[in-house]
Amino acid sequence: MKPALPLAGLCAAFACAAAWPATPQITVAWRDKPPYHYMENGVAKGFLLERAREVFAAAGLPARFINEPQKRIWANFQHGSTNYCSISWYRLPEREALAQYSNPFHEDLPHTVLIAPGMVERVQAHATLEALLTDPTLTLGVIEGVSYGPVLDQMIRSGKNKLMSRTVETTQMMRMLTVGRASYMFVDREDWEFFRQKEPSAQKLVRYDLPNMPVGMRRHVVCSRDVPQETMNKLNQAIAATGGMLNPGHSKPGK
Repeated sequence: MKPALPLAGLCAAFACAAAWPATPQITVAWRDKPPYHYMENGVAKGFLLERAREVFAAAGLPARFINEPQKRIWANFQHGSTNYCSISWYRLPEREALAQYSNPFHEDLPHTVLIAPGMVERVQAHATLEALLTDPTLTLGVIEGVSYGPVLDQMIRSGKNKLMSRTVETTQMMRMLTVGRASYMFVDREDWEFFRQKEPSAQKLVRYDLPNMPVGMRRHVVCSRDVPQETMNKLNQAIAATGGMLNPGHSKPGK
């Protein structure tokens, strides 16, 4: 009979392998924000969703991408969800208290203004952002739960416009603007271009660029506090390896 030692040694080796911790799967949440990330005919699409998949793959991190509303995403961070990340968020102090941030992987252009039908002359009578926001006769459409960047957020809070604040996605707010629910709204330029190409009602809206609009914000991957620093380092290395912080033209920096 052959000695049992080699078999025992083999079993021990398998036991050791089984004991090695596998990299846990990370849940990566994204909100509906076309053309950044969105569903179309049951298929998840969007240039920043594709970029995020590329980053997690390059980092060697198993990830399950899911679509969730923006308020639920931040409630999950607040309530301590584990192995949880989300993509495409601005860096704000109140959010840094709940989650940790990767290096930026995209930079927006400055916001633009969309004007409702029948309100063009009244809105365009204001040549500066400050003048526009201090007109008490105008109604500004604002999406709850999102940030327009710290500068614009503060200007909106201290402004004198009436506010129509709704928990809707950007596309829904633009539709509401087409029927005159507000006088105007702020929007990412890429959101507007996507809407303009897809929705016939967009022809009712007028885009208006102001010279002193704050610079575009940078977008990051955010992760729950339990995600190890090693994992965040892998994400940052993968962001750098796959093109760094992309500009709004979706090309590599400097191109």
